[in-house]
Amino acid sequence: MSHIFCVANQKGGVGKTTTSVNLAAALHQSGQRTLLVDLDPQGNGTMGSGIDKRKLEHSVYHLLVGLGKLEAVRVVSPSGGYDVLPANRDLAGAEIELVNLERREKRLRETLYKCVADYDFVLIDCPPSLSLLTLNGLCAAHGVIIPMQCEYYALEGLSDLVNSIKKVHANLNHDLKIIGLLRVMFDPRITLQQQVSAQLESHFGDKVFRAVVPRNIRLAEAPSHGMPGVVFDRSSRGAQAYLAFANELIERVKTL
Repeated sequence: MSHIFCVANQKGGVGKTTTSVNLAAALHQSGQRTLLVDLDPQGNGTMGSGIDKRKLEHSVYHLLVGLGKLEAVRVVSPSGGYDVLPANRDLAGAEIELVNLERREKRLRETLYKCVADYDFVLIDCPPSLSLLTLNGLCAAHGVIIPMQCEYYALEGLSDLVNSIKKVHANLNHDLKIIGLLRVMFDPRITLQQQVSAQLESHFGDKVFRAVVPRNIRLAEAPSHGMPGVVFDRSSRGAQAYLAFANELIERVKTL
């Protein structure tokens, strides 16, 4: 059975793309057939997978507005080995064009269901907003993975995101659930981060993944080389954390 997961958080700079790219690469290394859907007009997930967004003839934009076929859009990450539905700035225009289309919030879902049997995991890297693009991601997914920093403002934003997920579950996608929260850019030397981490574990229990991704310079350097961190420097602390996270996710989906 294929599992379709959104990596979502409406707050920017919390490691959604880093998580999406490294999780996709780690799952591929674990023998899982993996597709990464870049749903962010910035195209960072595309570039981080070693694909030049400036040279794309077709992107996920063409799929959403009905101008392209899946076969023409899907490419293989040369560095990560997983498949990618890439994005570039064209996707920003999809927000406007989707408004007038039928079933506008389910365009991605209809596209993915044509190829979902080809994969064990489909990961959707959502933009940092609760937009129509993010809504398409949530409507297509079975669950949501929420990467978050252990800071006060992150807790504030988390309640908004959880409420949005509940609304989508109630009205548009009854399969949608929160798979888990992933603590990223974690620095155990900071007391506040320890306190927020403890609050998350107390409130969300086993929804909080055991894997914790530390703040790590090798993960930050990897995108400039067009590689996931788990490929760029597999021995780094950040890469090891994402490899552990992938294994934990593989185990967790067996109980879903």
